[in-house]
Amino acid sequence: MSPTRAAPPASHRAGAAAESVGRRPADDRQSTWRNWLYRFDMRYMPYLMIAPFFLLFLVFGLFPLVFNGIVSLRNWRLDDPDLDGWAGTANFTQLAGDDDFWNALFNTFGIFLLSSVPQLLLALLIAALLNRKLRAQTWWRVGILLPYITPIAASTLVFNVFFSRDFGMANYALGLFGIGDETPIDWRADKLHSWIAIATMVNWKWIGYNALLYLAAMQSIPRDIYEASAIDGAGPWRQLWRITVPMIQPVVIFTVVLSTIGGLQLFTEPMLFDLNGQAATGGPDGEWQTIAQLIYKVGWKDLNLGYAAAMSWALFLIILVVAGINTLLTNRLAGGKR
Repeated sequence: MSPTRAAPPASHRAGAAAESVGRRPADDRQSTWRNWLYRFDMRYMPYLMIAPFFLLFLVFGLFPLVFNGIVSLRNWRLDDPDLDGWAGTANFTQLAGDDDFWNALFNTFGIFLLSSVPQLLLALLIAALLNRKLRAQTWWRVGILLPYITPIAASTLVFNVFFSRDFGMANYALGLFGIGDETPIDWRADKLHSWIAIATMVNWKWIGYNALLYLAAMQSIPRDIYEASAIDGAGPWRQLWRITVPMIQPVVIFTVVLSTIGGLQLFTEPMLFDLNGQAATGGPDGEWQTIAQLIYKVGWKDLNLGYAAAMSWALFLIILVVAGINTLLTNRLAGGKR
């Protein structure tokens, strides 16, 4: 057996413990400070980093939303300060019998369908073309983004002249195909032609943006999948709908929701489509007046802020419902093509 080492005397152990407690080394203090900084960085710094966003959202997002909801339940007219007090649901009840509201809602959905559906389909096709090997790929990709970075007011004013009845390039181009030779198309005379003109403005601006989003998603799809499908006999069109679309489904849903929100809030293009004193009315008989235009007219032309706020909340609820339906349909269609 090995000899057992004798334990140090009790007085020696007590003195060593007292010395370690009474005189803590400097490196121990530094270690404690570093540990505290580490815990602070891991626990609290993420919240401090995202706090500015929530503060800005609280001031410029949540507060206006809540305040607008309060205004929608009150009588608030700038031209009649004496008319005050709670209106309850009277402003919302008035919407049901307001012909201007239903006309604006009809126009909004008409322009939305003529813009969003072709916009996303063309963006998908353009992205599929750009995803192939092309000469000067960078120039093509930058070129399709130029409409998006163009100021919307400037481009809309150009289109305002483009769709002129007498000297517009749109009628000139259609005349080359024998359309409107005798009677030029008046793009501001009826709903359908004004919707097509405004939808063209919207599509021109947003097709390139959505195409780049689709292209970025397509870049993550392995080439082996396309090569294997080509060996099995799948052509480019079938590859697009059977492989590409299902694999970029999250981006497709994102663009559908984004186009739904933007399409139902359409304001600038129809507002600048006619500058002859009919900007807010959307034509002599409201041929292209959207809900956003009507809200502007009721709030800042008719000075009825309470009713305008009720329209805003109605538009908010409509956007939620339509965006939810579009998301559900897109999810099922894209999933069904797998």
